[in-house]
Amino acid sequence: MGIAERKFGILPNGETVKAFTLENTAGVRLTVLSFGARLQSLQVPDKRGTLGEIVLGHDTLAPYLEPSDFHGAVVGRYANRIAGGQLTLESGTYPLPCNEPHACLHGGNIGFAHRNWRLKRCENDDDAPSVTLAYTSADLEEGFPGQCEVTVTYCLTTDNAVMLDYTARTDRETAVNFTNHTFFNLSGSERKDILSTQVTIFADAITEVDENLLPTGRLLPIAGTVFDFSKPKTLGQDFRSPQLQHTNGYDHNYALAGTGYRKAAEAYLQATGRRMLVFTDQPGMQLYTANGFSEKDTDRKGRPRKAHTGFCMETQHFPDSPNHPAFPSTILRPGERFTSRTVYKFEIAR
Repeated sequence: MGIAERKFGILPNGETVKAFTLENTAGVRLTVLSFGARLQSLQVPDKRGTLGEIVLGHDTLAPYLEPSDFHGAVVGRYANRIAGGQLTLESGTYPLPCNEPHACLHGGNIGFAHRNWRLKRCENDDDAPSVTLAYTSADLEEGFPGQCEVTVTYCLTTDNAVMLDYTARTDRETAVNFTNHTFFNLSGSERKDILSTQVTIFADAITEVDENLLPTGRLLPIAGTVFDFSKPKTLGQDFRSPQLQHTNGYDHNYALAGTGYRKAAEAYLQATGRRMLVFTDQPGMQLYTANGFSEKDTDRKGRPRKAHTGFCMETQHFPDSPNHPAFPSTILRPGERFTSRTVYKFEIAR
């Protein structure tokens, strides 16, 4: 039980990427990389007690270096999209790189997902081991103002929950929005699709988007639509709907019900009995069904990935919030401390 540390690889600049494997008393194993503070592996039992790998990832460093690879990464400085690559604050307007035709996505060309974080501390507690990684984002890195000090702590609890705690401080007004971009597959096989996974999301609306997946500023009620997961529904039930053809699946931000720390979603696969519960204090959650991978994206055995073989439940603030004053604020100012918690808890439903 506890934490094991090893070398995972060497970056082109000579830095070492470390892997930290946390194991709890139930035998659940979680591996986190320093590169991108990524959740690289998560092995949990099925209803027969057999451990299985339930996240998509790679067993070597090279695939993670691809700019389009976000497997398991902590995404920032601003997760999701900022329209037009333009951030307007009280101190002025800051140009951001448009790594999509109409937006800055996931922090720009080299966001937090492709930085090597440093180890801040390990808590080798047999009951709930944890590892804290830190990154200092320089002033005007990817165009964002302010030197931003960020940490993320992964804790593997005794009741088979992965707890993520984020903190951030800045010396200039800036915008922050962090998430974890893990692709889950409760089957235990990265080759099987996720369309039979039953999902519940505690939300009554999504942020309406245009043809470029940029928010219009409106919240769109979803009762009775293909976006409605207020009652358990498989991810594949409405995949043929015309409303999902543009995205080839789900890639939508849900405005979660309630405030404060609460349950946001559930995912359940009958074939394995694995159930995942998602808790967060964030206002939104992006549901993404791996609608397409780049040609260079391969699985752990080097085979090309297939679409719809993973799903993301990315707890976060709304996309493009700085450009929509009615959305919950993502502004962080000097003297303030950003904190946030998200938990993915795993159970067996028999």
